[in-house]
Parts: sequence; C-alpha cells; structure tokens
Amino acid sequence: MEAGTPGGISVQDEAVDKSNFKKCNQIAFYRRQKLLRPGKSLYRVLLDSVTLSDENVKFQIIHEGNKVLLQVEIYEIEGNIFRLKIDEASPLRPRYKVPDVLIKEPTTQRLLISHKEAGILVLSSVNEDYKLRVTANPFQVELQSKGETVMSVNSNGLLYFEHLQPPPSDRYTQNEEAASDSSKEKQEDLGLWQEKFGSFLDIKAHGPTSVGMDFSLHGYDHVYGIPQHTETLLLKNTSDGDAYRLYNLDIFGHKIHEKIGIYGSVPLLLAHKPNRTSGIFWLNSSETLVDISTKAVHTPSRSAAETAKQRAVPLTDVRWMSESGIIDVFLLMGPTAFDIFKQFAQLTGTQALPPLFSLGYHQCRWNYEDEQDVKAVDAGFDAHDIPYDVIWLDIEHTDGKRYFTWDKKKFQNPRKMQEHLRKRKRKLVVIVDPHIKVDPSYILYAQAKEKGYFVKDRNGQDFEGICWPGSSCYPDFTNPDVRKWYADQFAFKTYKGSTNILFVWNDMNEPSVFKGAELTMQKDAVHYNNWEHREVHNLYGFYQQMATAEGLIRRSSGKERPFVLTRSFFAGSQKYGAVWTGDNTAEWSYLKISIPMLLTINMAGISFCGADVGGFIGDPEPELLVRWYQAGAYQPFFRGHSNMESKRREPWLFGEKNTQIIRKAITERYVLLPYLYTLFYRAHTAAEPVMRSLWIEFPGKMETFDVENEYMLGKQVSYSLQFDLNIFEVLHDKKKTQKLWEPFCLGFVFLQIPVFQRGGTVIPLKTSAGKSTEWMIDISYELHVALDAEACAIDLTSTCFLINPFHQWQGQSELKTVESRKTLLSCSDGKKKEVVFTYDTKTSALTLENLALSVDADWEICIS
Repeated sequence: MEAGTPGGISVQDEAVDKSNFKKCNQIAFYRRQKLLRPGKSLYRVLLDSVTLSDENVKFQIIHEGNKVLLQVEIYEIEGNIFRLKIDEASPLRPRYKVPDVLIKEPTTQRLLISHKEAGILVLSSVNEDYKLRVTANPFQVELQSKGETVMSVNSNGLLYFEHLQPPPSDRYTQNEEAASDSSKEKQEDLGLWQEKFGSFLDIKAHGPTSVGMDFSLHGYDHVYGIPQHTETLLLKNTSDGDAYRLYNLDIFGHKIHEKIGIYGSVPLLLAHKPNRTSGIFWLNSSETLVDISTKAVHTPSRSAAETAKQRAVPLTDVRWMSESGIIDVFLLMGPTAFDIFKQFAQLTGTQALPPLFSLGYHQCRWNYEDEQDVKAVDAGFDAHDIPYDVIWLDIEHTDGKRYFTWDKKKFQNPRKMQEHLRKRKRKLVVIVDPHIKVDPSYILYAQAKEKGYFVKDRNGQDFEGICWPGSSCYPDFTNPDVRKWYADQFAFKTYKGSTNILFVWNDMNEPSVFKGAELTMQKDAVHYNNWEHREVHNLYGFYQQMATAEGLIRRSSGKERPFVLTRSFFAGSQKYGAVWTGDNTAEWSYLKISIPMLLTINMAGISFCGADVGGFIGDPEPELLVRWYQAGAYQPFFRGHSNMESKRREPWLFGEKNTQIIRKAITERYVLLPYLYTLFYRAHTAAEPVMRSLWIEFPGKMETFDVENEYMLGKQVSYSLQFDLNIFEVLHDKKKTQKLWEPFCLGFVFLQIPVFQRGGTVIPLKTSAGKSTEWMIDISYELHVALDAEACAIDLTSTCFLINPFHQWQGQSELKTVESRKTLLSCSDGKKKEVVFTYDTKTSALTLENLALSVDADWEICIS
C-alpha cells in the first residue's frame, strides 16, 4: 500500500531481512573489547589518592600500559544500594552522563574506611552489614554481606575504558602519518575513527570511547532481565559469541529466540538463588552488549569435619560493554526480589497509576478507515455484548502522515465522532509518531525548522530520513525546550479536532529510519549540546513518551492522568505510561514467547505492558486467536491489533462458538478490574510488579526458577498457558490436592486455561461486567475468598483495595496520616465491634484493622 506520497512506503518495504542488522562480530567496539581476555587487570589503585567524604569514597586507578588515570567514586545509597562511577580523571572533553532517568540524585550514606594497608582498602556501610573490599593491584572490588561475598567487580580483569584522544591529524606529523599507513587497515577493522556497515559510514568525531566491566555473581546460576529480547525468561550463556544486545531497533516481523535488541532497552539484570536476589543496573544509553557465563567453581567445604572436601558452587560472570559514556553502575543488594524492585524504583520511579479505562480492552487495527468504520466497530461490540473501552486509529487517519492532523475526507468531523464515543462512555487513541514530514506548508515542520528543533546531521544540517510520510525530520527530544514545544502541540487549541477523550500512541520511536543504517538514525547525527546520537540512542523513545505524557497532563491543567503507549522504552519509562512488545506474528510460537517477554519487562519496572492479541502480522487461526484473548485477559495491557494486510478480526468474525469464548474472556477481564486496579496501585506505591514470575512469589522453590509458561497476576492469582489439555488436567488436579489453590474463573466453554486463586487470599471483583469501565461505576463489588489449609483467609499484606473509578488526580497533598482512631462496627447478631482505622491523605487509603468478620453472618461497613 502506498504511504501517502508518490514515493510512498509499503509494508513490504519495512519487512526486511536479517542482513540489514548487525551481528555482534560486525560491531566494532565489541570486537575491540573482546580482544581483552579474562586475566589479571592492567589497572591498579593509587592508594595515596583515597579521599573520604560524607557523600562518597574517591580514588584513582592507573592503567599500567597507557598510564591513563581514571577517577573511581563509590557511594552507599539508602536502601542497600551501592553505586560505582568511573570516568577519566582529566578527559579532553566531558563524557556523556545519562540525565533524566534517575528521579533525583540518590540520598547517600557515609561509608567508613575500616581497613587500609598491604594493598587492601576495606569500606564498611554505616550499619556494617556490608563491606567493600578493594584490592589495589590488580584493581578489584568484592561486595560482602555479613562475611559472604555476594558480588565481585573486575575479578576477571575486564575493566575497559577507551580514553578520549585527539583526532589522528592532530597527533601525527606528515612523516608519522606515512609511517602509520601500515596500521591504517588494522585501525579501520577496529572501527576506531570510522566504521562501515553495508553502504553506511559512521564517522566518529571523538574517536573510540567504549567502556566495559565484568561482574561475578557468587552462588548464582539463574539470571534474568535486560529486556527487550524475544528470548526465554532465564538468560542463557553467551559462549556462542552471540551476546545480548541492548540497542533499540525497528525489526518488523522479528524472529524469536534471538538475542538481538528490538524496540526497548532496560539495562537491569537480576540474579536469584534461594536465599537472595541481587541486581545490576548499568546506567548507559549507548549501544550495549551483555555477555553471560555460568559455571561451577570448587571451594572448600564450610563444615569443619569436611575441610578437605571441595564443593561445587555456581558462579555467573556478567560482562557489560557499551559504545560510549562513562561507567555508572548501581549494585542492588536486595536481599529479596521485592527489595530489588523497590531499589530500582527508588532510582528510576514507579509505574504511573493508569486511568481505569486503560485497563479495559482496546480495539486497534492498521487502520480503521473512516468515521463510519469507527462507529460500525463500536456498535458491533454492543451488538455482540462484548465490553470494550478504547478504539484506536493508526497512521491513515492523518492528512498524509502529518501527525496532529486529520484526513478531511475520511474524518470530516473528528470532534463529533469523539462526542459519539463519549456518549457511549468510550475513548479514542490516535497515533503520533516522532518523524515529521518535510513540508514547509505543514505548520509542525515549519515551526520546528524555524526554531532549530530537529536533530542535525554531522555537517550541521537537519537530519533527514525516510519514514511513512517519505522525507522526514526528527525532533530532538533530548532538548528540554523541544519537549516543552512538543507537549504544547497536544493543547486543545493547537491540536484541532482533539478532545479530552483522545489519548496517544507513540510508535516508530526507536527512532525508525527506513533507509538508515540498521533502519535507524545515523550514530554520527548530532543532538542538543553537541552530543552524538550514539550517546543517546536508547533514550529517544523515552524522551518522546515523556513529552507526550506531559502534554496530556498539561492540556487538563494537571487534573487528569494521561495514557500514552510507546514502542521504544528505557529504564524509567514506567513513569510515563505503557509499552507493548511490538510487531509480533500470528503464530503459536509468538503467543508462547510473549509471556517471558512480558515477565522480563515487568521485572524491569514496567508493569503496564502487553502483546498484540492475535499477532500483528498475518492471520491467526481461530483457536490461536481464542487462546490469545484468554491470555491477554490476564495480562496488564490488553489490546487486539493487526496489520493493514491482515484480514479483519473483530472478536465476532470467527463464528458464534469462538465469539462466545472471546466474550467470556473479555468479560472476565472486566469483572477482574478492581483486583487489577489494586495491583497497579501497588505497582505505583510499592513498586510491586503486576505480572510476576513464579520464583518471585516462591523464592525458595528451585523448580520455579525457569518456569515461563505459568505466572502470577499479583500474589493472589496463578495463570498458566498450556497447549495440551492433558497437562491442564494434571496441573488442575495437582493444584487442588495441594489445598493451597482454588480454581478461579474456569468458565471457558472449551480450551480451558488453568487459573487459580492462592489459598488464604481475598480478591475484589465486580459482580458483572458493563459495556465499558464507565458503565460499571454503579455495579456492586464482591470479595472472592479462597481459604488456606487452616480454613483462613487473612492476608495482612494485601487488604487494601483501590476502587476509585476515575482517572483524575486529587491534586497535590503532603503526607499526613490520620492518627489511629476507633469506631464501632454493627453486625447482624446485634453486637458492636470496635474497629481501628487509619486514613492516608496522600494515597487516599483507608485501612481498617483486625475486622475478623464471620463469612456466615451479614455485616456492613458504611463509609461517610
């Protein structure tokens, strides 16, 4: 299909083969770093440079070969976090340090020097629970907890830091240049000052600037995280040379079980063993590769009677390699998985609390053709008694892919269309991609051009690339003035035809450049403050979503919560909205891989995530579509979406039997919304992931450590995706015989999916579904109780249920918790019971303590 211009872009043009993307051995800085083999580090500590302050401990290390000095800073941060920063002591120019991802400069605690002699420096935390043992020669750091080494840094000697150098023309005389001709070929192969890939040439104005470091995780052989990859939940060894890549790319029709980076990157890795969880957060936004190697090491037995014996202990080595920037790494010490989640949120923020409607079902397609099509689809849901909340419009709704506009032939009165949806208590989401069509008559382009708001090429001209509109320029979202200007575009007076029921979808924001190197922006493009694109690449989508969310907040004068879906993301994106897994395919394998992908994204702090139900590319067979709806109903973000070349697939187009099952799945989603909304409240206030791997809830059960087809929705509900009905029966019987689980919502007509409620828990539900979330405000609540083995259901950690149905904020308020007070509760037997309650004005949470109400008696709690 043509993309709106004579030289338009088709879907097939975007669907490219793997040769358009680099393999690890085609990445120059990776080849250079891999020349450094494990062994004794060439760096040593200058112990006479050690200084201690209330904020950190500083010292210098020197490379024994090139004699370059590096500055090392070690911080202890409140909440069992340690930060290690390494930069050049005297760089030729400042190196890039990632801004805006941390919500604030972390609060530090004073480290103490408890030992300094014989080439050893020992730092102790204030409470002395942790010690950092710094070995001077070779430079190495061991992080110990109560005498046990949990993690070591540079123990394999792989600290790598390319110091800034003057260009070759400034370093050599003419004779020296002639003498160096013999090494020119070698330099080009290493990609020091320029790097070729296909027909593309990357000019490196500042030369090689790569950094890297290794970390050893003692006692661990299960590691997770570093999304986004189409890989298993448990990270694999990379001894085959295929490292995990963190580099945001638009890979249409991406393959599964590959370590190439796709749309988003979060450089957070978790390691788990039965008694501890640890984490590494590598704060670097340039292209990054991660090598993983797990092995068994033999250590003396701890038993005094068996001192001569050796025992095998697992050890996982993790090597981080980034193209540029500095080394800025946070060591998250847990000790539990939930502690890790809180520690990461303490640094990067918690999941934004979404408006309730966004937790309902979303119906999307590339593209609903016109206003009549939108109305017909909307009416179809009512005619088939299927709840839904939001209908979406893709790029074809615009005037020639000019975002913030409407195709006046197909959408002649968009405000009237939205008012029609409003009366039916539904919402609209429209796409707003980052690329801006090169067209002087297009006001958005003209304004950005005049203000100098576009990313530049290396020659100082506006960077131009090809995307859906044809020739396009790209706003420089790293510039705060550009973000403010972009946010202003969402104002009702500026975005003509928009209303307050219109929300936004940011796509193609890796950024996608169809005829660029690896289908993205040239690394030598130039951003705000003259930083090259290579420094900020993985932040581009992060910044667009930030600006978009700010625009939606500002248009309501800060009264309403935004909803923004983004395809590209980074650490901290959870603060601004939702993400999805990208352009998947309508095949069973993509349904299966979606679960570990979503679990991994949840571990990285982004709870509001989902996969396109049915698969974006291709046509799903009816059973696959049904199964995908059943899975999506129990995942955080629930959207059906399809390609323009796929057949229409509204839920009622696959026969009455399948329509009945899909209706049942979506209806159960709506009944479950009070519980799901409560989980998002917990994600927002306590950094608890909505969708959880089993090992997170059962950290001591090793049989759960690699399970990826079963997961927890919160701590109360277990969901399992099974492709074999015999397996379903076995799992169902096993759960029941354990007497710790009760079947939950097993009302599917066929193809039953095992859903269980954990014994001893209470789940808030609606008694029935409505046409949309707004239709359900007056529908009653019910509490679904599952008793434990002792016939109890007292869940002291999850007794707060969030039932506010609105998507407005209550405004800013200080944290003022009402002192505990007492009131009387009347029961059906005529007796009065004293109840203690507290009310938190910041979170609007009313807590009633020790109710101990009988389930076989009538009782009522009146709140006024």
